[in-house]
Amino acid sequence: MSRLFGTDGVRGVANRDLTPQLAFHLGFAGAHVLTEETHHKPRIVVGEDTRVSCGMLGSALIAGITSAGADVLYVGVIPTPGVAWLTRKYRADAGIMISASHNTFEYNGIKFFSGGGFKLPDETEDAIEALINDPTLWERERLEGDKIGKLIRHEQGADEYREHLQSIAGLDLTGMRIVVDCAHGASYAIAPKLFKDLGAEVIAIGVDPDGYNINHDCGSTHVEKISEVIRDHCADIGLAFDGDADRLIAVDDLGDICDGDVVLAILARDLDKRGKLTKKTIVATVMSNLGLEHMTIAAGYELIRTQVGDRYVLERMLEDKFVLGGEQSGHIILLEDSTTGDGILTAIRLLNAVRNQGKSARLSEIRKIMTKLPQTMVNAHVPDEMKQYAMSHGDLEEAIAIREAILGSDGRILVRPSGTEPLIRVMIEGVDQAQINDLAHELREVIERICSKFGEA
Repeated sequence: MSRLFGTDGVRGVANRDLTPQLAFHLGFAGAHVLTEETHHKPRIVVGEDTRVSCGMLGSALIAGITSAGADVLYVGVIPTPGVAWLTRKYRADAGIMISASHNTFEYNGIKFFSGGGFKLPDETEDAIEALINDPTLWERERLEGDKIGKLIRHEQGADEYREHLQSIAGLDLTGMRIVVDCAHGASYAIAPKLFKDLGAEVIAIGVDPDGYNINHDCGSTHVEKISEVIRDHCADIGLAFDGDADRLIAVDDLGDICDGDVVLAILARDLDKRGKLTKKTIVATVMSNLGLEHMTIAAGYELIRTQVGDRYVLERMLEDKFVLGGEQSGHIILLEDSTTGDGILTAIRLLNAVRNQGKSARLSEIRKIMTKLPQTMVNAHVPDEMKQYAMSHGDLEEAIAIREAILGSDGRILVRPSGTEPLIRVMIEGVDQAQINDLAHELREVIERICSKFGEA
């Protein structure tokens, strides 16, 4: 049986994989596990993005929480890091975000935060899952009367979060033209206003959510539009968020992408110049480009890699009190300011780093501190129940070894199952783009051939 929680909470197609019944169970069991040592009536912050299914799942989730005796502080549409921040601000016992991040509208997810605003460790998630699967949980006496939790609506929460970000920005963007793509998601109402209030001329796109268009041909996973708008309007920079605004992909003044690795390199150099890069170390994942590793060596920094998932980056950062970490996908954690990846905060700190090099500084020049190696990624569509079978198959191990020998020391191969989707991802880096494209597609064919024989195993 596969684990209920993936690398970023519980996620799946709404009303098929993630049903109202499961949302109720997650709320009920989560409230018990996260507040079991509470000696007062527990309170849990709940926020959501703009997906059409958020109403359905949110109602069930809140019913589960309140039936377990905890109050819900419902803060409406808000970026994921806003839920983490409000959980700390109001000293709530936990926070929950309803979102499938960068996925399209038919998906949704439920992710939990501790009272301290951190994503839950695997052990706590496993405890919630175990309680859901414990038949005695549903045999317990139901709470009644004043023991039932209540729903408290606090829809000004997103504005409070925006005001908090503005208060810590320390930034004057007067004279700067910025394109902001909110992916028709959780940042649509607050991000454009924030950057306008900081003095920028803002061109906002992806700010008309209808429940179905979140992440559709826009946002951090589809930067073609924002690149076009930057060129058409001679903008200084583009900021592309995903559906829940916990990640940022920047686009420079030439319309070229600056992914999470490039942003990490720029932020590391800026922090180091100000004496704030703890132990001169960056924490990234196995997916980060070799170019970031080369940059850190040249600068005298250390790069520590973790498994994929910003939760694992954060765990490593907390172990040794590192202040900077993140993923190529745009999840950047700035531990001095936040407990989780925060796309809008990352944008503020990136703009600070650019401005710190002078008002005439251009991101297209600053980004040259890191040279990316050619990289390609392809996805093999693999049902969750086949992932372990394919990953441990001898044919795949042999195929990877053969292609690693072809690349030699000038490249690397990473094959890993997605934690949130029915995919096995094949990532290859090397010096020849055409070669690595061919090798990646060959490995995808090997995986698909293995899976076609799954029933014969």
